[in-house]
Amino acid sequence: MHTTQRQISRALAAGALSVALLSAGSTGAFATEAKPTPSPTMSAKPKPKPKPSPSPTTTASISARANTTSVKPGEPVTVTGRTSGLKVGWPLVLQHQKGGKWVPLKATAKVKNGSSYSLTTTLSNPGTEHLRVAAVGKKVYSPTVTVKVS
Repeated sequence: MHTTQRQISRALAAGALSVALLSAGSTGAFATEAKPTPSPTMSAKPKPKPKPSPSPTTTASISARANTTSVKPGEPVTVTGRTSGLKVGWPLVLQHQKGGKWVPLKATAKVKNGSSYSLTTTLSNPGTEHLRVAAVGKKVYSPTVTVKVS
């Protein structure tokens, strides 16, 4: 068997190319071994994100004051106050207690510049009415205001 110069050159070139490819691959392997990255496992549970604790600046509140403590049936009552932690334009609704539940009245308003509001309603049923102001879409309520209708 006789090998030519050309065959020897090809064999050396193929060998050199193989060595170059192997050394480049092992260099990448050594580089990744130097700085291993943790891989996710099937048994690991993701850590739950901590819930932000409410801070005094993010909690909302509503104050309420009626313009009178007693009215005659059919006379208007105006409830005014200020809000804290609600954006300007946030909708508010006046509620009254009926049968142990808070029921919305037709009086609505929006938070004005300066965080103030004003709601007016007419009370028709004789007795004691318990009123409060609620922020629509939030669980934020004013303290109860009592108005006697007689």
